[in-house]
Amino acid sequence: MLDGNLDMRAGRLNDRYRHHAATEVLRRAVTDPDLGRVALVSSFGAESVVLLHMVSRAAPGLPVLFIDTQMLFPETLDYQREVSARLGLTNVQVIRAAETDVARQDPDGTLHRFDANTCCDLRKTVPLERALSGYDAWITGRKRFQNNDRAALEFFEPEPPSRLRINPLAHWRAEDVQEYMVENNLPRHPLVARGYPSIGCAPCTSPVKPGEDPRAGRWRGSDKTECGIHFIGGKIVRGKVPA
Repeated sequence: MLDGNLDMRAGRLNDRYRHHAATEVLRRAVTDPDLGRVALVSSFGAESVVLLHMVSRAAPGLPVLFIDTQMLFPETLDYQREVSARLGLTNVQVIRAAETDVARQDPDGTLHRFDANTCCDLRKTVPLERALSGYDAWITGRKRFQNNDRAALEFFEPEPPSRLRINPLAHWRAEDVQEYMVENNLPRHPLVARGYPSIGCAPCTSPVKPGEDPRAGRWRGSDKTECGIHFIGGKIVRGKVPA
């Protein structure tokens, strides 16, 4: 029986793994009784292959949840199939929004043009929340260096009301990510070479110019900074997703 106090459980886990490397945090986390049922959530984006490779070494049968918003670049879909086969991942689960929800809220596929937050809720956050309902914790690729909101990120953090998030790469630098990919000869997302260091849905992602923030191409021209996986309507997920 898992301790229902998420803050205390996250605190114990952070104390337990404080001095561990990312690979050890991930390897031990998938079997730690304080975490229960664990899944990896992956966008198969620019840096996703690092965690996917770690999982392939530690637990190739771990559930990998891939959200297909049905607005992704064709290159992302091809890359997902290529990486899954190459790494021997045996439990990749493709998650999509319910057809009835899409038909009701975005019948002509233009919702992203006038309400990107609601589009993310429909196509990413709500389907993921449903998929994660059977898990006690999930692994993310979030890192401290990515933005100020993540500057104090820990390996383990509570996600009320009942889950924990695991961030094995929390303390990594951008250089660490690139070095790991080179050292392990991992395939790169084809769009990275075309100026996309951060890759989301095709309508809301543009190339980044030299000197710009790596995420400058996401929702360019708006104040939106998160894809919706960690937020609903601009707010951190608390409790059940509204119907």
